[in-house]
Amino acid sequence: MKSYTAVIEHCPTTGLYVGHVPGFPGAHSQGESLDELHRNLEEVVKMLLEDGDPVLETEFAGIQTIAVG
Repeated sequence: MKSYTAVIEHCPTTGLYVGHVPGFPGAHSQGESLDELHRNLEEVVKMLLEDGDPVLETEFAGIQTIAVG
């Protein structure tokens, strides 16, 4: 079993959650809830893996909080 890290954002305009797997071309989706987004991303990644293992362009390294002011 393989695991991929997804970056998730919430769009205040549409109310949708949007996610993508960094460095994995085509691995992005959206959903009205986090659960729906998870299912959608899982489906997209499974479909993309049918073509073989991807060559990841980048690898998720983490997040940082930047304080200014």
